Amino acid sequence: MQQVYFDNAATTPIRSEVIEVISQVMKTNYGNASSSHSFGRSSKVLIEKARKTIAGYLNCTAGEIVFTSGGTEADNLVLRSAVRDLNVKHIVTSKVEHHAVLHTVQALDKEYGIQISYVNLDANGDVDYLHLETLLDTEEKTLVSLMHVNNEIGNILDIKQVADLCNKYDALFHSDAVQSLGHYKLDLQEVKVDFLAASAHKFQGPKGVGFVYVRKDSGLKPLIFGGEQERGLRAGTESVHHIAGMEMAIKLAYDNLEQEQTYVQHLKTYFIEAIKKVIPDVQFNGQSANSEQSIYTILNLRLPSSKVDASMMLFQLDLKGIACSRGSACQSGSSQKSHVLSEILDAEALEKPSLRFSFSIFNTKAEVDYVVDVLKTFTAN
Repeated sequence: MQQVYFDNAATTPIRSEVIEVISQVMKTNYGNASSSHSFGRSSKVLIEKARKTIAGYLNCTAGEIVFTSGGTEADNLVLRSAVRDLNVKHIVTSKVEHHAVLHTVQALDKEYGIQISYVNLDANGDVDYLHLETLLDTEEKTLVSLMHVNNEIGNILDIKQVADLCNKYDALFHSDAVQSLGHYKLDLQEVKVDFLAASAHKFQGPKGVGFVYVRKDSGLKPLIFGGEQERGLRAGTESVHHIAGMEMAIKLAYDNLEQEQTYVQHLKTYFIEAIKKVIPDVQFNGQSANSEQSIYTILNLRLPSSKVDASMMLFQLDLKGIACSRGSACQSGSSQKSHVLSEILDAEALEKPSLRFSFSIFNTKAEVDYVVDVLKTFTAN
């Protein structure tokens, strides 16, 4: 039986070069980066080198990069401090955001009584930019939180258009870029976001580390209190080996971006063409089959069969050695349907099994052929 991993939107395999860096740092750079002796200083040098490297790829200053445990912590830091410390009274978001944003916003509503507005979406799950502008036309201090790439259907937000609208109406803009960092170039001098969240394990780096971009002089305050690490914005001893591993992962991702992007996009296109040949009635959710409007790593398809629901289909695929998902891994234990698909599909379409396949440079056409052959059995008479 083959083993095929098509769940890269949940997490990616770590590159061998990244593992080597992590292992080496764990062996030789075990000093606490806050210590003043040589062991601590050597760790501090690695952290600041990584900060500078990441800032270079994003065209921002090193001081605007704050290391966190991942995207969820980054989202919480931005949203909570915006309400608590920056006098934000109104948050504009969408109903297809990651739960790290949605659940945090809902908690802030209960705690602070803020106003929450959800921007309209079209039938494909894309943001209605005209409606967004009407929501921004308010006297209340507003923060917009919209993800750059949707983690379930792959839709790409026009992040520059949103940033320009926020600038026009003097609103703050936060983007969860967990699915896009390492897969697309972002120039933060051109795209004027105020805050941006990223996570290393989405671009062949280690789990448990990420960062938040915090525009200089934003006034953001810490979520976690203790020491003065991360310029006072994130207390706690830094995980040096994780940070060094993330630096190597983002370096490899961006230095090889064009070549690897082309390879994975071809693989996704090959999957679409192959599945349409054997299952002509297959449908694709959101913009995931549109190479211009969706990320090249995610394909969310809907099979015509109602004989088996998506959870049972995942179980059957797992028995065949195939890893994919119904949507976000963070809610995989839930019996509820995808909140993203529930927003864009009608009741009849929701009854059909939808599956998310997500790709990386480690996948092959032979794996696609195997998966398509297995999927064909679910719709055979």
